[in-house]
Amino acid sequence: MMVMRTMRSNEAGMRGMTRREFLARSAAGVGVPACLRANGAESRRAGVRVAIVGLGNRSKSLLSECLQYGADVVALCDVDASMLPDPAKRVTAAGGRPRLCGDYRELLKAGDFDAVVIATPDHWHAPLCEAFMRAGKHVFCEKPLTRTIGEARRLRELARRSPVVTQMGNQGSSYDTLRRSAELVKAGALGEVREAHVWFSKPKATPAPEVDLAGEDPVPEGFNWDFWLGPARPRPYKGFIYHPQKWRQWWDFGSGTLGDFGCHGFNLPMRALDLGYPDRVEFVTAEPHKDRYVSGSRVTFHFRARGKLAPLAMHWYDGGEMPPEGIVSDLTAVFGKPPWSGSMLVGEKGTIYADCWGAKAIIRLKGEERFRGVLDHEATRDVPVTLPRTENHMLEWLDACAGGGKTFSDFDTGGRLTEITLAGVLALRLGRAIEWDGERMAVKGAPEAGAMIHPDYRRDWLV
Repeated sequence: MMVMRTMRSNEAGMRGMTRREFLARSAAGVGVPACLRANGAESRRAGVRVAIVGLGNRSKSLLSECLQYGADVVALCDVDASMLPDPAKRVTAAGGRPRLCGDYRELLKAGDFDAVVIATPDHWHAPLCEAFMRAGKHVFCEKPLTRTIGEARRLRELARRSPVVTQMGNQGSSYDTLRRSAELVKAGALGEVREAHVWFSKPKATPAPEVDLAGEDPVPEGFNWDFWLGPARPRPYKGFIYHPQKWRQWWDFGSGTLGDFGCHGFNLPMRALDLGYPDRVEFVTAEPHKDRYVSGSRVTFHFRARGKLAPLAMHWYDGGEMPPEGIVSDLTAVFGKPPWSGSMLVGEKGTIYADCWGAKAIIRLKGEERFRGVLDHEATRDVPVTLPRTENHMLEWLDACAGGGKTFSDFDTGGRLTEITLAGVLALRLGRAIEWDGERMAVKGAPEAGAMIHPDYRRDWLV
């Protein structure tokens, strides 16, 4: 059974008992009926054997969650040996005995695990997801699900016919505020919505630096640079240019700020407004498009009418770019300054704002002077709860792996979100507005887009 709980939020007045509090009271036998003290879901999760591939920055949180929610972490894998000792100590301290390796193919050969968490650089996501899914393993993959549109489509199709449980790591999907916001919009609380604004303008979201790529630096001991490149084209190793943590802004390895955070910010609009593929993508950016992401962009995605839903223009901003003053001035009154990230839906009857992850969600209906939390607005309390609730994104996946419920951001849903986002990245890479045929994955009048949509893989390290 999926762990259910009272809707949680940063909003005051909605303080339901958390899972940590529940377990603490259960252990003490305080305030919890005896019939609820045995948690069958936890015992089932304890039997889920998990391998983690990719032990960089994101894996720290993912590993913590696996351990917190009772999974049996049995294997750790990374092509950089220096990444292995610290997580191995953490698993051992929790009572585990993880096998350590530098080649994911060793895991596939052994097969003695049930599920895998993938937190590698983006260019490895699709090959690894496909390999483990075909081996019958449940897969949790960090966002963005893939680096290219063609890869996302392949994983979506594979997920539809595969019995394994999948989850993309856009963690805001588990927030009650995001799910409630989607319920309110679908119920018509905002009326007709024709405009959305999504932005991520944190200073760290900058392009790959202008650096001298000539020559080659010594590869650190224990780091298999060629394996790290994997399906990408070969290039000399340059210290701190690509690895660690600087790879995402290079087109060969990632999809820049839009690809990275669009999978967060577009999540609410996609779910609330039933978005499919945009049919046109336009952008404004200052510099030519080279081998890396731009310093800042404004991208507009145009969606046709969808049944009774009106056409939508969804605007993206990053690298210091922000929505027009009229859009964020009311938020300044709420937060004291313009939020550096956001996802805003503007309707004929009102507006909903959340941060890029779907948290801090607030709503203001037409005629109201101030915003209220989406969980406690008296005018929307009668809107029914139609979506399941969960405490944590990883927990939802682990429960589903153990046979309890479904995931909210499976690879079909997460892949659709990724395809929408990457249509904007494709326009940036081509350097012009595009007419996009999402079903056929084709740009009108741009045959050169094919190589960006369906890249050739180097096969040396693939199964």
